[in-house]
Amino acid sequence: MNDALQGLLDLLDLEQIEEDIFRGTSDAAPLVPRVFGGQVAAQALVAAGRTVPEDRSAHSLHAYFLRPGDPGAPIVYTVDRIRDGHSFTTRRVVAVQHGQPIFHLSASFQLYEEGLEHQEPMPDVPDPLSLPTAEELLPRYEHLFLSPGVTERMLQARAAVDLRYVDEPPFGSVGRPREPKSQVWFRTNGKLDGLADHPLLHVCLATYVSDMTLLDSVLLAHGRGGWTVGDIVGASLDHAMWFHRPFRVDDWLLYDQESPSASGGRGLAKGRIFTADGRLAVSVIQEGVMRVPRGKKK
Repeated sequence: MNDALQGLLDLLDLEQIEEDIFRGTSDAAPLVPRVFGGQVAAQALVAAGRTVPEDRSAHSLHAYFLRPGDPGAPIVYTVDRIRDGHSFTTRRVVAVQHGQPIFHLSASFQLYEEGLEHQEPMPDVPDPLSLPTAEELLPRYEHLFLSPGVTERMLQARAAVDLRYVDEPPFGSVGRPREPKSQVWFRTNGKLDGLADHPLLHVCLATYVSDMTLLDSVLLAHGRGGWTVGDIVGASLDHAMWFHRPFRVDDWLLYDQESPSASGGRGLAKGRIFTADGRLAVSVIQEGVMRVPRGKKK
């Protein structure tokens, strides 16, 4: 396990300050002065999960990003125990900074049971080890980025996760609109063991990663490079996930993403996360603000 992954695990290890109240620290997003949305979502799910019996696993979450998070201040997570049923447990979490809510999460947990089974097939994609690492890929596009420091900041932000693009990323195809689909392989940079090897933590880490690249597919449809090249400004609005089958985030996972629509200054993207052996593990949907800065309308 590298230092960056340990740092991410420490970030998700919330301090309990009162019954059903937790406190977390923050890291700044790599390109904007606010807390990364995937971090807030993952921390909120950690807070919810700590109030749920061990025999119940997270099966869904629905969240809204209300205000930009301040990376220089702690985040307080308050958990409401909405329902404890025979099979399902529901929690609501509000994240607060400076006296104001910045994020709202509803999460549901289920006692395991047998049921009907079917799934969509996994796409046919190259093996992840045949694809370039971030250290190999990002320097190729440094001439397109807003500043030379972007590469270093992106590498630092992704040091805990080995994330590999199947096709050219949005910042590599600026000005060339293409099919609004994007695929990445990802896994943590190191195995989870000991106390870190907990099913909820695997789910929370997948939640963290799920916000990294999902809106890429919106950018591809319009030949936009995104935040790294400065031709789009925006932020996540809401985020929903459904956890279908068990998975390990320290094994390779395929994140298959596409955008069915963009309108009204917003872009919608949906994703499917598959295990390497083809099991559909997670479904994701996110909408984000997607605005073209003045002077870059073309």
